[in-house]
Amino acid sequence: MMPSPPSSTFALHGRTYRYLDLSALPGMHWSNLPVVLRLLLENVARNMDGNERQQAIAAIAAWLDTGTSEAEIEFQPGRVLMHDTTSTPALVDIAAMRDALAEAGADPTALSPTLPVDASVDHSLAVEVFARGDAASENLRIECRRNAERYSFLRWASRALHGVRIHPPGTGIMHTINLEQLATVVATEQRDGETWAVPDTLIGTDSHTPMINGIGVLGWGVGGLEAQTVMFGLPVMQRIPDVVGVRLTRALPPGTLATDLALVVTQRLRALGISGEFVEFFGPGVSTLSAGDRAVVANMAPEYGATTGFFPIDARTLDYLRTTGRDAAQIALVREYARRTGLWFDPEANPRYTRAIEIDLSTVGMHVAGPRRPQDLLAFTDTARALSAHPLDEASASHARPVAMPAYPVAIAAITSCTNTSDPALLMAAGLVARKARARGLTVAPWIKTSLAPGSPAASRYLERSGLLSDLAAMGFDIVGFGCTTCIGNSGPLTPEIRAVVAQRSARPVAMLSGNRNFAGRIHPDLDLAFIMSPPLVIAFALAGDAARDLSQQPVQIAPDGSEVYLADLWPTSEEIATALATGADTDDYAAAFAEASRNPAWAALPASGTPRYPWRPESTTLRRPPFAAVGTAADPQWGSQLGEYAAWPLLVLGDDVTTDHISPASAIPPDSFVADFLVARGDDRDDLNVFASRRGNWEVMMRAAFYNRTLVNLLQPDAPTAHTVHVPSGEVLPIFEAAQRYRQDDASVVLVAGARYGTGSSRDWAAKGQRLLGIRAVLATSFERIHRSNLIGMGILPLRMPAGIDPQTLAIQPGDRLHVHADARTLVPRGTIPVRIERADGSVDVFDAIAAVETRREVELLRHGGVIPSILRKTLAQQGISESP
Repeated sequence: MMPSPPSSTFALHGRTYRYLDLSALPGMHWSNLPVVLRLLLENVARNMDGNERQQAIAAIAAWLDTGTSEAEIEFQPGRVLMHDTTSTPALVDIAAMRDALAEAGADPTALSPTLPVDASVDHSLAVEVFARGDAASENLRIECRRNAERYSFLRWASRALHGVRIHPPGTGIMHTINLEQLATVVATEQRDGETWAVPDTLIGTDSHTPMINGIGVLGWGVGGLEAQTVMFGLPVMQRIPDVVGVRLTRALPPGTLATDLALVVTQRLRALGISGEFVEFFGPGVSTLSAGDRAVVANMAPEYGATTGFFPIDARTLDYLRTTGRDAAQIALVREYARRTGLWFDPEANPRYTRAIEIDLSTVGMHVAGPRRPQDLLAFTDTARALSAHPLDEASASHARPVAMPAYPVAIAAITSCTNTSDPALLMAAGLVARKARARGLTVAPWIKTSLAPGSPAASRYLERSGLLSDLAAMGFDIVGFGCTTCIGNSGPLTPEIRAVVAQRSARPVAMLSGNRNFAGRIHPDLDLAFIMSPPLVIAFALAGDAARDLSQQPVQIAPDGSEVYLADLWPTSEEIATALATGADTDDYAAAFAEASRNPAWAALPASGTPRYPWRPESTTLRRPPFAAVGTAADPQWGSQLGEYAAWPLLVLGDDVTTDHISPASAIPPDSFVADFLVARGDDRDDLNVFASRRGNWEVMMRAAFYNRTLVNLLQPDAPTAHTVHVPSGEVLPIFEAAQRYRQDDASVVLVAGARYGTGSSRDWAAKGQRLLGIRAVLATSFERIHRSNLIGMGILPLRMPAGIDPQTLAIQPGDRLHVHADARTLVPRGTIPVRIERADGSVDVFDAIAAVETRREVELLRHGGVIPSILRKTLAQQGISESP
């Protein structure tokens, strides 16, 4: 038997804590490891056993030699974090699996999470009402009415499933709840009668889960399917990651905010080619950043392509815990544990990294990003230059626009998103801009939809106490609710003036938001241009009304007294922000506001079944039992393993930067779409269809919604209508789901071909589920975003990375071309070679070797089983001694 790793104890406030003392491991140069690898080392040493533990420890030690590794380790997080539009499909899967188990003669209650699961209802709030004092209460009322059935289902889940806790609407964004309420930084657990101190770790089903890295908690985003395996006790299997170090020096100059730094980091790391690596910040500049600053930068880890954006624990972490009202004993535990275990930040340390870059904070200026990608960094003065690449249609530009409306009017000005609204300093800065604008008599143009959706309900208290809430309201930035809103496409309807110019194509309306993503059509289906920026800059552009204005040279607005008001007249100083923070701060706000919001009467009044199995309603257009959660998949090859050797038609051929918003939209369901027709035929109101995200419990809707994005171009049939493709055997252009059904009826296989960064964006498991429902067996892409690649495997779809020099453009696939894929289940290995042959319609043949984008042995096993759900069902049946039916 292999020896246990060394441990030690310390006493604090009358309690004794045991902890792993990994600095005592033989041959381990602890101080040279990045902090994220120290945390992984502690995790595997504590949770793995025997030879596998020793091998994992040795592999992490060996990582120091090269800064990279092919070895796999098991990571066992302490908890799982979800939001309503990822938890709903995951919990629907569990409800369906319970039905399948019961039908197989097993005990359905055996299927319950073994880890604590927190789910926040934050992704369904839409900005229907704005620029009114009652906007928040009205939007919450509309949200609860529209989503009553889905919310009742979530309440059932919290009753029927052990360890599932649902945080109701109005309690804030999941990442803010995590920062302010859930994170302990250091947790405790009981082992063999002793209290152990251990790092607080988690995974989340939102790609912005790394926001918690800002206070030294290791956590990252995974797909909903991977989270399901973790819920039921399986660890996350992963290759020991490459770790990219970002050395920060000096300090941000006055006037520059955390958002500006986050955008610079995003641009620098995307340019470096980051794709799934862990990122860790080090160097003396880290100490100049508050925990709020760090959380903003950490939040955008998925935008810069990383799994994490980690900042170690230090005095700033403890300051944050005090500010948010944490218990003094808990703060003392964090300090003592971090110092004893080598997890306390040393600004002079220079660990071994795979690669490293340096950013001089003093050189960071005011920035925006866009108008279509968060990595496209611009000086805030350069929006006109960026927009010039998207000119007005000359034939339509002659249509009259409202007086004073520019060619690129600001259509939406939204202070939104977990990225920025969770940092009080940024909200205070926005409030100060509003105060100065109000004092000069400035107003916002009537065509602009303004909104303020903080991440935390505590924000209303500290903004009110500082006197800034009324100033924000005077500019139209009343609080519209506490949720993600515009950042995820829940922006609600545009103003009549903007709808008119969109219809006439006489202007190119632009969204200005403090979010983290600005992909075409994400913010609103009718807007394909958007800029990301800090909250105070959102207000400045709202006052300007013109997205193409250079606010460094041109006035923001002419005041009623005829004077020109410039950005410099409105921008707050660091001292003014600090004063507002001091005036507004009250450590009691966080717990009190959260508790008040949790007592949501509308939520408490929703009916909720207490039965072990969910009572599905056959007529529901919101919740339907999915067909892929079934026992006996061997009897139905559609839901079994998709590996093998086969010839396939290309269902779609797509270009670069296809996001999960393209694949599985979350925004409003267009009333003129065939998805709307489907719902209306089943009794729904065409004018009140809610958003796509609200239908993620209904597989029939989501299958039809797959690839429903007006900006997506299908290279197989470039002039096809939205979400259409060519059914090659008949030559007909059909909705994608209809073409897929035709192929399935003919027992014909289909694949999808795409370009670089396929699946970038939100960690949306429906982006993979929709593809599986369409019958896609493999996706061949130039490259994949990390979470979407994992979700594809979770649904049994094989991701294949095409070799250098081959992409959709060079392949030039035409209708009639057929792809032969040789993916033998017996020989598939991580990163193995998969031969692909293309038989052209003209009789020619092209051959190349793709690489299986499969990272671990467990992922190979998931593909052999057909995905996560069949694997969980097989395991649960085996535990009860029941054989899966053939």
